[in-house]
Amino acid sequence: MPLNDFQVCDHDLDPNTLTEYLKADALAVDTETMGLLPQRDRLCLVQLCNPEGKVTAVRITKGQTVAPNLKQLLEANNIIKVFHFARFDIATLRHNLGIEVNPVFCTKIASKLARTYTNRHGLKDVVQELEQVELDKSAQSSDWGNAVNLSEAQLSYAANDVRYLLSVKQKLIQILEREERWQLAQECFHVLPTLVSLDLLQFKDLFEH
Repeated sequence: MPLNDFQVCDHDLDPNTLTEYLKADALAVDTETMGLLPQRDRLCLVQLCNPEGKVTAVRITKGQTVAPNLKQLLEANNIIKVFHFARFDIATLRHNLGIEVNPVFCTKIASKLARTYTNRHGLKDVVQELEQVELDKSAQSSDWGNAVNLSEAQLSYAANDVRYLLSVKQKLIQILEREERWQLAQECFHVLPTLVSLDLLQFKDLFEH
């Protein structure tokens, strides 16, 4: 995918993009980090996609602790933020930028509740089945810390991680409603902020005997 197919912003969303995205009823969101531990591995990139298919990648610099426009958008109560494995992304955004993301839809949780005929719930598998698109994940494990010089492959990967989420969300809701699990899914989404609080405080296995 050519780089000019989507927008890249430094540090925060620009005001015009914020205004445009605030009109959406749902946004796809993803993050790229230096690793999988929010307390250790910093946030490098935040990707967004609205229902019209406009993709924006926001580059976060080392040591950055605020992004006011991004915070306003991701905390807007009238916009559903759609993630794949929301638990990690919400923790990362809270720990690095103080953003309390809500309301949330997690396509990974939805997939596990809806697609009980398989144990393959990674984004690549879900998109391949529901959208008939094979994602290129070769740039997944790469150095996202050099935000100024991200490669075309990295930016293409980052954009595709949000490009299909809103469509996947609708297809998963259809299955959940058909199988009478939609209410249960929503209850799972509602507890995600509490789970994130426990994760960031490093409570492990809290609910075990």
